[in-house]
Amino acid sequence: MDRRTLLKTSLATGALSALPARVFAQPAAGSVRDRKLFAIAKEQLDKAGEVIWKKDIVGIADFGLRSDLPRFHFVNLDRQEVQSYLVSHGTGSDPEHDGWLNSYSNEEGSNATSRGAYVTWEWYKGRYGTSIRLGGLDATNSNTLRRYIVMHRAAYAEPEHIARWGRLGRSNGCFAMGEEQFRTALLTLSGGRLLYAESLGLAEDGSKVVSHDPAPDLELLMAENATGQERFNPGVY
Repeated sequence: MDRRTLLKTSLATGALSALPARVFAQPAAGSVRDRKLFAIAKEQLDKAGEVIWKKDIVGIADFGLRSDLPRFHFVNLDRQEVQSYLVSHGTGSDPEHDGWLNSYSNEEGSNATSRGAYVTWEWYKGRYGTSIRLGGLDATNSNTLRRYIVMHRAAYAEPEHIARWGRLGRSNGCFAMGEEQFRTALLTLSGGRLLYAESLGLAEDGSKVVSHDPAPDLELLMAENATGQERFNPGVY
């Protein structure tokens, strides 16, 4: 059985479980913010090309918002729907632990979040239980596999953590989500779909949050200048 057949079988089995309710109420489809997210999803799919073989749903992590806000968007292009959940960023991106992502890094050992496009691969059992393996498609996240950057569940990414501390905890650069929210990712985003991370700063009303716009570091600028917008197929692990 090849990897894609295995993924289809696993997804079909997992779909028997009920999908979790949304953590936060979302604006109706067709809102200003949603239209912007649809446009971004389509743009990034076009750039990624055939590396992405499932183009119905795109995950967009908007790290221009603070970690106490639902900033991981599941953009369903078929249904024209957006569901939004919490997601953590890396400790290296937020050394002050104030809830804001301040910088990105692609360097091993940085424990920082990387910006750019990713392809989601298969489920696997790791340190945090079932996780989703990722492949980086840009020069800004080309070390994704070597850094073990994945999607996984974590207690510090639960809504209760915000109630106690006012913000989520931090990961080592992975996309960490709460238990129920991560289950949605397993069922709808794994297996060859696109995940895009950027500081968009899109508020629910469609306006842009401009009070905290992180500047790229030198490492990021060098990587972008070296390769431009070209993307590549990271292959298989």
